[in-house]
Amino acid sequence: MATNAVPIAVPINDYQILRIGQQPFGGEFIKGDWIRRGPEMIGESLALKSALEHVDAVAPTDATVLILGETGTGKELIARRIHNLSARRDRAFVTFNCASIPSGLLENELFGHERGAFTGAFTREIGRFELADQGTLFLDEVGDIPLESQSKLLRVLQEREMERLGSARTIRVNFRLVAATNRDLTRMVTAGQFRSDLYYRLKVFPVRLPPLRERQGDISLLVWYFVGHYARNMQKEITTIPAETMEALTRYRWPGNIRELQNLIERAVILSPDTTLRVPLADLRPPPLRDPPTAATLEEAERMHILQALQDTDWVIGGPDGAAARLGVRRTTLLYKMKRLGIFRPEN
Repeated sequence: MATNAVPIAVPINDYQILRIGQQPFGGEFIKGDWIRRGPEMIGESLALKSALEHVDAVAPTDATVLILGETGTGKELIARRIHNLSARRDRAFVTFNCASIPSGLLENELFGHERGAFTGAFTREIGRFELADQGTLFLDEVGDIPLESQSKLLRVLQEREMERLGSARTIRVNFRLVAATNRDLTRMVTAGQFRSDLYYRLKVFPVRLPPLRERQGDISLLVWYFVGHYARNMQKEITTIPAETMEALTRYRWPGNIRELQNLIERAVILSPDTTLRVPLADLRPPPLRDPPTAATLEEAERMHILQALQDTDWVIGGPDGAAARLGVRRTTLLYKMKRLGIFRPEN
């Protein structure tokens, strides 16, 4: 067997991976294993397994789930997994991206409207809340909901009732809510950009999805999965990935996570004229660094620094892992500075 390539001796299907032993990049493939953890959830890393254990524990219940993770980590796949493992699996799974709709139209999309409710409303339209009745509603990018609309969403979640725009009739709805965001909602609550009562209503059962850089051992599995998927679609046969290519893919930080990897492998399959995968490694460029947020005054800079430490430690002040130790000050000193700068823990 050549040392500069990673061969695969059997046709690749959606989940079957061939064990080829340890490689310079530190990964291995698993022969005969079916890396299936739900719809296209592929991986054997501890970080992914831990997240999926939480998902599988909460899925059979009706609890609200808040999925936290960077863009491209597979939040919608997790939401679908929760639905498919729940008692509502035979009912509707309704998705809605809160960031894709202008703020003026968001309530219309969620609540629906009656005929004549506004200019151009020629027919009655059913909103997402009603469409998801008896099923699951997945609100993606929930951190992008405008502040003025959050109180109306909170009422639906608390009372399980709503009115269409232009109607005074109250409608009862029964849906399971799964929400997701790539934003830091705790920081948004502190900054007054997100209602604390809605935040705690959503955070019944939070699930954090690890970014791909924390799942380095899964990258080789994902590469082969996407190679097999796109090779079949394009009626190609890819049997070899050069070892230096796999090493580069494994060591890359993947700021766009799985979506970035998927898009790169699709381009690679298109560009491969034979059975060897030709990955355009020149495309693996780190994104330009953004300037950190600046503070107008020294006091603002100190406040931002303390807030960051408090959020990173989940507002634990004392102890060896608390914010005071992280900042290198005594607990009493930190409490004094918090009082002076007007920093208070968000109410639960």
